[in-house]
Amino acid sequence: MIKPYLCLALVMLTTSSPAFAYIGPGMGGGVIAAIIGVIGAIFLALFGIVYYPIKRALKKRKSKKRAKERTDGVDEDTGRD
Repeated sequence: MIKPYLCLALVMLTTSSPAFAYIGPGMGGGVIAAIIGVIGAIFLALFGIVYYPIKRALKKRKSKKRAKERTDGVDEDTGRD
């Protein structure tokens, strides 16, 4: 008794029929915008991960250079330039 239902279910699951669907320009544009947005978010995340440590290192290097220039310009005997 179960065997005919099992065969019918197997036939229905393995066969496919064409889907006559239409994606209009609004939906297509939305899909393209979503894909571009996801790709852009990934690139911005990678840029942030790489850029901010480099920016911090350059800022630290610049502040050390300024501190060195301040100490090099001061006369040790009088404490003036």
